[in-house]
Amino acid sequence: MEDFSSRPGAALVAGGTGAIGAAIVRTLAERGSDVAFTYRANQEAARALTEEVEACGRRVSATGLDLTDEEATARAVRAAAEDFGGLHTLVYAAGPHVPMTHLSTVTPARYRAQLEADAVAFFNLVHPALPLLRESRGGVVAVTTVATRRYPVRDGLSSGAKGAVEAVARALAAEEGRYGVRVNCVAPGMLTDGIAGRLISTGELDGDALAVTRRNIPMRRFGRAQDIAEAVSFLASDRAGFITGQALGVDGGYSV
Repeated sequence: MEDFSSRPGAALVAGGTGAIGAAIVRTLAERGSDVAFTYRANQEAARALTEEVEACGRRVSATGLDLTDEEATARAVRAAAEDFGGLHTLVYAAGPHVPMTHLSTVTPARYRAQLEADAVAFFNLVHPALPLLRESRGGVVAVTTVATRRYPVRDGLSSGAKGAVEAVARALAAEEGRYGVRVNCVAPGMLTDGIAGRLISTGELDGDALAVTRRNIPMRRFGRAQDIAEAVSFLASDRAGFITGQALGVDGGYSV
């Protein structure tokens, strides 16, 4: 598939060195897009991913960025557009690792910090990109969580912020559609990599919890980061040209 080979400009992926973000970067490059991506601190992973994209024959740039810095984020968006001659897609795949904890143990300051690190960061990213996406009649895809539809206990710190991202995405879809800009979300369920993978490796989700979770998934298995990347690539492509304001659950049926 060469969904993006005729698109001028590049895709900008925020959070490119995470398991999901890296899968998205690779998939967009394989489908014909040049890619700019941001990362928080993992320079080694950024270098390795850059080499992978270059091996696909696509142009790529990597920028270390704290998305809570409004001015730095706006500069990074503008620089990517200047370097690649525009932006056709913006993907938000960032967000800090979120421990599973009961909301009663979360202080208001901790919750405020989570909103800053996720919901505010998303708006910091998308706001300066809107004029560029209007110009290209491009699209935004935000990676959120299935927990906004079916709530797993102890996931409120994540689902609260991701719910705000989804609400803003719907609002942007309603407002920006007249300019040809589409805005959608992909809501992952339980994966073997990404944040879910870290929760498994740290033991925050023990064997009993994993067994219960698997029984609650109609497909009786967990997904992979590549499953999310495929959904993001589809929603960013012209094949999804009449889809906007939606949140696609990629969860093995957990949210049914």
